[in-house]
Amino acid sequence: MKKVGILFGMEDTYPWAFIERVNQIGDGKVKAEAVQIDKVQQGIDYGYHVIIDRISQEVPFYRSYLKNAALMGTAVINNPFWWSADEKFFNNCLSVQLGVPVPKTVLLPSKERPDDTTEKSFRNLRAPLDWDYMFDYIGFPAYMKPHSGGGWKSVYKVESPEDLFAKHGETEQLVMMLQEEIVFDDYYRVYCLGQKYVHIMPYEPRNEFHLRYATESKIKGDEHKKLMKTIHDLTIKLNKALGYDFNTVEFAVRNGIPYAIDFCNPAPDADINSVGQQNFDWIVEHSAKLAVEKAKAHKAKKNNCTWGTFLQEAISGPKGTRPAGLKTASEAKKTVLKKPVAKKKVAPTKKSPTKN
Repeated sequence: MKKVGILFGMEDTYPWAFIERVNQIGDGKVKAEAVQIDKVQQGIDYGYHVIIDRISQEVPFYRSYLKNAALMGTAVINNPFWWSADEKFFNNCLSVQLGVPVPKTVLLPSKERPDDTTEKSFRNLRAPLDWDYMFDYIGFPAYMKPHSGGGWKSVYKVESPEDLFAKHGETEQLVMMLQEEIVFDDYYRVYCLGQKYVHIMPYEPRNEFHLRYATESKIKGDEHKKLMKTIHDLTIKLNKALGYDFNTVEFAVRNGIPYAIDFCNPAPDADINSVGQQNFDWIVEHSAKLAVEKAKAHKAKKNNCTWGTFLQEAISGPKGTRPAGLKTASEAKKTVLKKPVAKKKVAPTKKSPTKN
């Protein structure tokens, strides 16, 4: 019997529907439940083959619990090590490298100094910053938002330099990023599960929260089909690079080009009251299917978490190749054990002088 757990907080519709569906399709070989924790001892496996994480971004205790579980072989969705390291500004930087359209973006230091730092801690930061360049590059109006985090918290629309400085003064120790406004013709929010299951949802971020999914595509016909294919492919590309198995990507479409606006949502909204019945049914069905697949593929005492191609290639090189000069442990051992071969003495030859 393989055991699947889901770790969650205030959610009341998705977790229970997920558990019920896993138990239906698990065919007696995979069982799901709400994760139960009564102690967390270092290096102990508490028996879950898969855990769906919906809350550790808000509870550091849970994040440490999940890292221990991952070390013991649990397939944690999403990978708690990468999730701890990831943030929105890096996502944008990676997207530029991948060729995924994103809004022009710059990073801003926090208005207030972090605790236990002084002015001397920031000797590498020039004052004033090159504000004129940044304002010319981004333009106004623009959006200012935290470089990490989500939930539409501390997001500001700024109309001018003066407006930006006033609102930046409210952000305290948050590191912010300034991003160009994409005046969009159409907007989509996209579920991506297991880096293969994709569900594209028309979305209107300007509506009241409970009505954001109550919309439809503005683009029709062949143009719509082409756009859906592009959004599908960009979604897969981003999630494979980042290594997320449960994520949403938001695209704002301007002049037919989908710009990735937000794609660091590893615990995305899945509540029936906001996403609607059709989208809810899709996310329950496919997340349950993914959990069962991960449980059946589980390898005992192995690393069963997903790692993105960005990290994989940083360590091993593209397509599984190793950086030049590096050897595996077995290759290194053979080199050490190999007997030295005597070199033949060669008479020195007269060399022509070279010019420097």
